[in-house]
Amino acid sequence: MKTVAILGASGYTGRELARLLATHPSLRLAGAFSARENDVPEAPELPCDARVEALDWSRIGACDGVFLCTPHAASAELARRVLALGPKVVDLSADFRLPDAGLYERVYEHRHGAPELLREAPYGLTELAREAVRIARLVANPGCYPTATLLALKPLVAAGLVDTARSIVVDAKSGVSGAGKNPSNRTHFGASHENFLAYGVGGHRHAPEIRLHAGVTDLVFVPHLLPVFRGILATIYVKPARGIDAARMRACLAETYAGERFVQVYDRGQPELNRVQMTNQCHIAVTQQEDTVILTSAIDNLVKGASGQALQNMNLVLGLDEAAGLV
Repeated sequence: MKTVAILGASGYTGRELARLLATHPSLRLAGAFSARENDVPEAPELPCDARVEALDWSRIGACDGVFLCTPHAASAELARRVLALGPKVVDLSADFRLPDAGLYERVYEHRHGAPELLREAPYGLTELAREAVRIARLVANPGCYPTATLLALKPLVAAGLVDTARSIVVDAKSGVSGAGKNPSNRTHFGASHENFLAYGVGGHRHAPEIRLHAGVTDLVFVPHLLPVFRGILATIYVKPARGIDAARMRACLAETYAGERFVQVYDRGQPELNRVQMTNQCHIAVTQQEDTVILTSAIDNLVKGASGQALQNMNLVLGLDEAAGLV
C-alpha cells in the first residue's frame, strides 16, 4: 500500500481526489492539507474519512506521492519543497504545463517560482505521454479544456491529417465547477441558472497551452459556461489535409486509442455529458460537413480534466495499475 497526500484539499479538485482515493485498492490518503501552514480553511467535510488539516511537512515527507491542488503561482515553490523531501508530485495547477519560463510569464503575468523544474515535468496527457510520465518525479497535469481538445486533436495533427495552415476553431463548454469553488458573479446559482455565455473570448489562458501541445499556431479557442456543475463538451472544427476525410481521421483516432481504457472513439452518434460525468472517460466523435471535419469530445472536467487524470498519472509514477481507482 502506497501513501499520498493532497495539498489544497478543500477545493473541488482536492475533494474529487479524496473521493477517488476512498476506494483505491493500492493508495491510502495519509493527509488532506491546506496549502498553507497554520491555516485550516472552513470547508465541508471531505467525501472520505479524512479532514482538511494545516500543512504538516513532516507528514508530507513520509508519503510516496503528493497531489498539488493549489493555484498557479503557489504550486511551483510547493513542488520544489516536496520534491526535496522525496515524494513524487503531480501538480494540478498550470505552473508546469508550459515548459518555457518566458511563455509562462507572458501568459500568467508573473515570474515562475521554480524555472529549473520546468524541463523535467512531462505534460501528463496520460494516453499520449505514458512512458515519460512513468519515469517522472514531477508531472504537469493538463488543464481541463486542453485535455478534452488535445485527446481529439493532437493525434490527427501528429499524423499530418490536418491542414494546419488554416484556422482550427475550438468551441468548448464547461460546467461551473471548472471555475473553482470560490463564488463569483458569473458562477453563483443566480447567474448561471437558465443562462449560457462565452467568456475569456480572445484571451483565455488555456489557448497557449492547447496551441503548444497540439503543435499548431493558428487556433481560435472560445470557452463557454454551461448551467451544469460538471462536464466539458468541446466541438473542434478543422480543415483536413489534401486527400483526407473524416473516415481517415476516425480511423487514426481509433488506432491511437485501441485498447485504451479511458478513451472511446465513436463509430456513430455523438458524445454527451451524461455519458462521461463522474468517470475518467473521454468520448470522441468525428463527422464531416462539406470541407470541414468536426471533432466532438466530452469529458468530466473534475475527473478526466483534473483529479482523475492526476490519479492516472500518480498510479503510473508509483508503479501501480494505471486504471486503479478509476472508472
